[in-house]
Amino acid sequence: MVSCREVIEQLWDYLDAELPPERMQELAAHLAECATCYPKYQLEFAFLEALARQRARLPGPPQALLDQLRLLIST
Repeated sequence: MVSCREVIEQLWDYLDAELPPERMQELAAHLAECATCYPKYQLEFAFLEALARQRARLPGPPQALLDQLRLLIST
């Protein structure tokens, strides 16, 4: 059984799907039943969605900057 503390400590890894599948399922089961953790999950999920929407509206970096960074990284 997963504790609330474990869920909160691993929440960002869960949201980023960076945990092993079995652990993802354990946290999902806990979140589905926990009235304490689920609102925290909803808040963080909503934050990530808002961030993604905002990034989609903004223009990306100039191609020249990307080229310079690639050059610096490859050397």
